[in-house]
Amino acid sequence: MKLHLLDGTYELFRAHFGRPPRNAPDGSSISAVHGVLETVLGLLREEETTHLAVATDKVIESFRNDMYDGYKTGEGIEPE
Repeated sequence: MKLHLLDGTYELFRAHFGRPPRNAPDGSSISAVHGVLETVLGLLREEETTHLAVATDKVIESFRNDMYDGYKTGEGIEPE
């Protein structure tokens, strides 16, 4: 048995920002999805792999959210 545990949040971030842009025919960005699927399929192709699990971060409210309403909201950042 061989298990891979994938940090889904990290992989999405890495695939979106660490790879050349990739767009669907309609122009929407698919870099993150393409990159994560490439990673997952690569792990599943490894010999003896039997299981794959993906963990993602949960949004955690902290005292910073109470101190500043715009904390990590993306407010004031222009979309790409």
